[in-house]
Amino acid sequence: MLDLRQLRYFVAVAEAEHVGRAAEELHISQSPLSRQIAQLEKNLGLTLFERSQQRIRLTADGRVFLTEARALLRHADRLENLGRRLGRGEEGGLCIGYVADAMHTGVLPAALRTLQEERPGIHVALYSLTAEEQFVGLRQRSLDIALVQQPPTADDPDLLAAPLLEDPLLLALPASHPLAGRKDITAHDLDGLPWIAVGTSLEPAARDAFVAACVASGFTPDIRLDAPDPLTALGLVASGLGLALIQKSMVRGTTEGVEVRELPWHQASVHLWAAWHRTDLRPVVASFRATVLTHRAAPPPAQQARPA
Repeated sequence: MLDLRQLRYFVAVAEAEHVGRAAEELHISQSPLSRQIAQLEKNLGLTLFERSQQRIRLTADGRVFLTEARALLRHADRLENLGRRLGRGEEGGLCIGYVADAMHTGVLPAALRTLQEERPGIHVALYSLTAEEQFVGLRQRSLDIALVQQPPTADDPDLLAAPLLEDPLLLALPASHPLAGRKDITAHDLDGLPWIAVGTSLEPAARDAFVAACVASGFTPDIRLDAPDPLTALGLVASGLGLALIQKSMVRGTTEGVEVRELPWHQASVHLWAAWHRTDLRPVVASFRATVLTHRAAPPPAQQARPA
């Protein structure tokens, strides 16, 4: 049986790469911390750290274990949060997972504003997670609803989903770029130019999908930078570091130094879906799901909502 305290100690040491600094952050002495880490390694039969006089570093196995330990601790924190709210009689509150686009497009803030007006006493916990992490949370019942860019598979035995919006991608380019003065831009014009990929560092498969979509439209991007989110990408574009495809909802108030163009020949969009467990345990969850769905736009053309 894993000891959550030992896992927290392990994560602290892994992030600090120094037992002494980790001990200070945890407000314990160094010797007990070292013993707990050694005990964890013994229980697992696994060497988590490479140790030297200068520093302590994760082994390859330790890095894999760290990823899973962080996920388990996040789940434990959410479960504890849920238990405390249930104990206070707060209808369980709501635990909501989301991707950044749910915030950027205004879908989640609008739904939360409606919730606050209708149920001002409900406590809401928000968790920024990848789609897969959110699906795990839904199955483990540590999340009540997930807002993701791709839905679970249609034959998923536990989860249901419905589309919220389709946000077309527009070309963002530096105002000083030679193409900025042109109204119509062709695929040939973009071939081989420096590009900024958006969000691909968190989802490796997204980079391949981005490149494939560009190639299918007739040009090959030379990806120089990966931006974690559209706002960062717009700042990089404004600095003249490359071109980017940014969803329409993000460029309503265009950043200074950035020009935006539609590309009618490049049909690409960012999709946002709501996903949830098919078994509702509490009325507040079903009520909030209905609130979220009232803020959705037209569904993606090639996919339809699956029935609840």
